[in-house]
Amino acid sequence: MDKKTFIIIIVAVLIAAVAGYYYWNKKTGIEPVDIVDDVTKGVLPSINTNPLEGKPDINPADKANPYGNIKTNPF
Repeated sequence: MDKKTFIIIIVAVLIAAVAGYYYWNKKTGIEPVDIVDDVTKGVLPSINTNPLEGKPDINPADKANPYGNIKTNPF
């Protein structure tokens, strides 16, 4: 078998596999993404929470300069 025939056979098998997948998916009506969404619904924790929202201000660098509110001359 020469190289050209081998490549044609491989391409035909790949096209048949993709077409078969889409046919089977349309026939059964099952979407892979929907299955994952249905399985994980209500199981995962809330992502919108911020654990550092009410943390205390313990950074000493914020309080190091007593002259922080002084405006300087830009010239």
